[in-house]
Amino acid sequence: MDVVTGALNSLLSKLGYLLTGECQLQASVKDDVEFLKSELESMEAALLKISEAAPIDEPPDAQEKLWAREVRDLSYDVEDCIDNFTVRADLKAEKDLRGLRSFVNRGLELLKRAKFRHDIGAQIKHIKRRVNEVNERRVRYKVSSVASRSLGPTVNSLRLSALYKRATELIGTEEKSNNLIKRLMGGASESQLTVISIVGFGGLGKTTLAKMVYEKLIGRFDCGAFVCISLNPIMDKVFKTLLYQLDGDRYKNINGETWDEAQLIGELRSFLQYKRYFIVIDDIWNSSLWETIRHALIEHDNGSKIISTTRILEVAKKAGDVYQLEPLSLVDSEKLFYQRIFGTEHTCPPNHLAKISENILKKCGGIPLAIITIASMLANNRGKVVNTNEYWLKVYKSIGSGLEDNLDVKNMRRILLVSYYDLPPYLKTCVLYLSLYPEDFEISTEALISKWIGEEFVPKEMGKAVYEAGKGYVDELVNRSMIQPEDIDPDGTVISFRVHDMFLDLVNFLSNEEEFITTLYGQPLKFLPNKIRRLSLQTCTEEYGKLLSAMSLSHVRSLTVSEQAFHLLPSLSSFPFLRVLDLNGCGLVHNNYFKDICSLFHLRYLGLRRTSVTVIPEEIGNVKFLQVLDMSNTQIDELPSTFVRLQQLVYLHIDCLNRIPNGFGKNLKSLQEFVGDIFVGSPTMLHDLDGLAELRRVTFSFDKWDESYHKHFLRCLSTMISLEYLEIHGCNLDFGSQSDRLSLGCQQLRNIQIWDTAICSVPRWASSLSALSILCISLQTLREEDLQVLGSIPSLSHLELWVMETTQGRDKRLTTSNDCSFLCLENFKIWKAELAFAPGSMQMLHNLELSFGVGEALDQFGDFDFGLENLASLVDVSVEMNTVDTEPYEVSAAEAAIQNAVAMNPNKPKLTLEKLYREKHD
Repeated sequence: MDVVTGALNSLLSKLGYLLTGECQLQASVKDDVEFLKSELESMEAALLKISEAAPIDEPPDAQEKLWAREVRDLSYDVEDCIDNFTVRADLKAEKDLRGLRSFVNRGLELLKRAKFRHDIGAQIKHIKRRVNEVNERRVRYKVSSVASRSLGPTVNSLRLSALYKRATELIGTEEKSNNLIKRLMGGASESQLTVISIVGFGGLGKTTLAKMVYEKLIGRFDCGAFVCISLNPIMDKVFKTLLYQLDGDRYKNINGETWDEAQLIGELRSFLQYKRYFIVIDDIWNSSLWETIRHALIEHDNGSKIISTTRILEVAKKAGDVYQLEPLSLVDSEKLFYQRIFGTEHTCPPNHLAKISENILKKCGGIPLAIITIASMLANNRGKVVNTNEYWLKVYKSIGSGLEDNLDVKNMRRILLVSYYDLPPYLKTCVLYLSLYPEDFEISTEALISKWIGEEFVPKEMGKAVYEAGKGYVDELVNRSMIQPEDIDPDGTVISFRVHDMFLDLVNFLSNEEEFITTLYGQPLKFLPNKIRRLSLQTCTEEYGKLLSAMSLSHVRSLTVSEQAFHLLPSLSSFPFLRVLDLNGCGLVHNNYFKDICSLFHLRYLGLRRTSVTVIPEEIGNVKFLQVLDMSNTQIDELPSTFVRLQQLVYLHIDCLNRIPNGFGKNLKSLQEFVGDIFVGSPTMLHDLDGLAELRRVTFSFDKWDESYHKHFLRCLSTMISLEYLEIHGCNLDFGSQSDRLSLGCQQLRNIQIWDTAICSVPRWASSLSALSILCISLQTLREEDLQVLGSIPSLSHLELWVMETTQGRDKRLTTSNDCSFLCLENFKIWKAELAFAPGSMQMLHNLELSFGVGEALDQFGDFDFGLENLASLVDVSVEMNTVDTEPYEVSAAEAAIQNAVAMNPNKPKLTLEKLYREKHD
């Protein structure tokens, strides 16, 4: 069952805070708060229990869903009440006010606070009554003991009937099956046990492909079995099914046996000991389950083969050699589509349907299940609709909206829903947030995580950065094949991704059903929730203008507005409990409007990217709960003095800061992500950054450098004990011998980038950074000492060196040693390559990029001997040659030398060679 727990996670900790003496609640109110905390804890536990107990591949019970929605709605209202109390009540010690007027003001303030606490008490009593009503209603209708219902066909039967019932008709599967057979039956030794795991998005045809390969090959083996696992399997039943399929005569009565799991595993191993077997384990959902099955499949040299299928990449990697199943090409998609509608793949649609067909297939994205589902729906209505063109257009527009009610679409969603049901509750909430984005949109990981943080979807865990936890959520969704990475960093970080249209359709369907986000985006709404919690304004129409003016917006927690719809936005006073405000790209947002925003005291996330704001107002200090501020692509370059009051700020994105307020580092101790350049104009500015112990990333830009900067810079970095990413731009820097002090701090540094500047040498402290895996630096010259320091960095896997000047007087290339250096280096890029590779050096190096001047190499070294033949693990070599002032025969000699060295390499790496003509020192 899908359980989205609303605000329960964050709410329970807030209720706990209210119970502390700091809040000075009346005794009766405190009793009510304790009651609420206990009841809501029990409700959360009940929700999770229902989620775990219900069959994960079946639609949830209607009464259970109604009760879950009531609890979720209640949690939002309680959190609004608690946050309102926290915002308005001054829970900290009053400043020492002097004078008669100050005394009167303080007295009035105390009276106001006393009245407010009384009002809060009344609100909490009202909520207590609501909690009791929800509980009584659950007992009255016996939600927890609803009789089992008839659900029609199971997900497995739907999946199989949709896909491999007529597997031979699935276009493109034949070629893929032949490729898979080559991988399965080839290799170094056909007698070895081979395990291949097919991985891919739900509905991609993994089961179909495995079934086809199984049917083609089973005749070559002594025995075989094809067993579907799915979620929450009963392992005894799985093992009995395996035994029966392996030998139906011998194990015809196996279901009547009372053997335990260990006995069944022993029987399987005994049976398979001397047999050449072929087994397919279909639809595995976790690694521990695979390990249990793997114990039963004995390994020997009879040439047995195993195929597994899964939607989860990590499971596939642990199961065996990964076969990533790709979507159908456009050509094959068209063939399958037309075959299902017209009965033959060679039939083309009438001209008036051709463009619509193309658009439909684009949304289906090569996923066979989606193509078959939509095509079947269109085929079933042939001759039943008056206007075919209008009907097809309607179907096209419905894909991705989540609003289509057709039975075929519902069945397809049930198959895809299994992936969603398998998610932990915290990820379900994060997935529903994807419904904010339109189709084919490239979603920035950074922007999405910052919104999750603002919504408090990512809890603050001891010892773990909240942004890093959010990246873990994204990685998990990638691992489950739910989102598709678009741009990836060298360290594997997903920078951006897309959501497949079919999965987005599912997310939108769930979001509509759960009343999670209300989006005004150009299509007519079937209904509006009684309480809108999240509102997205994407389209400007007169109808929506009237709709907004009639809406009650007091419960809106999150508001996203496009530039086109900005003028429809009501007064910000209509949103008293707004926590997330996304005005990114709204050019009409100006400085005065920013002042109005600062009266939204509950704000956790504020997105003003690409707006017309040029100044951050002093009033920003009023938004004390702000955790995320995105001001990128604006003209902001300094912060007001009141900015240091934002002591809960976790994430700040401003392109370039020329000035920061005094005490920035001392006060903003929660800051973890600072995206943008800090332009350091004086040593004092570095002093103001001291104390950012939680900061994970920072970028410094210098226009000058002397001893006074050096001292403050080292001290500043030494206080950033959580720093993982350091980037430096600007003037030529000399870290000097004192920089060794840096080794006492910054032990979490994983990525260092030093560009637009040339340092004299690689700092010695780099070798003490055990976590450093990526290093990109510009050096004035490359020396033997630099190579020694670089080679001793224990975890270095990605290195980029830009050597600014050719070393004068050196007539021999520096040579990498073959000792214990560069042990983990996999990717190496070097410009002005004054380097040669000794035999046995850089044994893990897979990718090498060289850039050098042909004339310079000849003048200084007289040859092009880089020792490329000595890099035993090399896979890809990219060479860029600058041919300025070079004779053709010299260029030919350089090409021949590179090609010969690569050809001599035992690993036979791929060579990409490019010749450029550019001025020196370009």
